[in-house]
Amino acid sequence: MAAEPEDRPDIQVFDEIRYIEHMVRTAISRKLPVGLTYPQFEVMNLLSRRGDGIAPLEIARALQMTKSGLTNTLQRLAARKLIRVDGCEADGRRKRIWFTAEGRTAYAQSIAAIRPKMESLRDGFTQKEFSEVLPFLKALRAWLGEKP
Repeated sequence: MAAEPEDRPDIQVFDEIRYIEHMVRTAISRKLPVGLTYPQFEVMNLLSRRGDGIAPLEIARALQMTKSGLTNTLQRLAARKLIRVDGCEADGRRKRIWFTAEGRTAYAQSIAAIRPKMESLRDGFTQKEFSEVLPFLKALRAWLGEKP
C-alpha cells in the first residue's frame, strides 16, 4: 500500500519548515516594541546585517517581499522615523534606505527582547546539529529558487 501524502518525508519537511517559520514569527512578534511588526523587524534586521544604504529592490529580493508590500513597510518605518529614504547620489531615480538613531534604538530593543529565546535555542541544540542541517536547508532553498 502506498504511503499517505502526509507520511512522505518530502511533505513532512515542508510541514516542519512551515511550523518552524510560524513559531519564529510568533515568538519574535510577541517581543517587538509596541507598534513594530514582524515585516518591519525583518527590514531592520537586514539593514543591521548588511549595513545602511541598501536599495529597496535589494531588500525586496533578500526578504522575498513584493514591491508593494515592501513599499508599505518602508513607508510605515519612515513614518515612525525608524528609517529614512534618501535618493541615490549616483542616480537620482533610485532610493537608499538608512537607519535613523531612533531606528537603531528600536532594533537594539527588539534584539534585547528576543535574546533570551535565542540563548535558550542555543542551549537546546549543539552547534554541530545546526551545522549538519544547514547544507540541506541551503540546497533546498537554492533548488526552490531555481525552479519556476
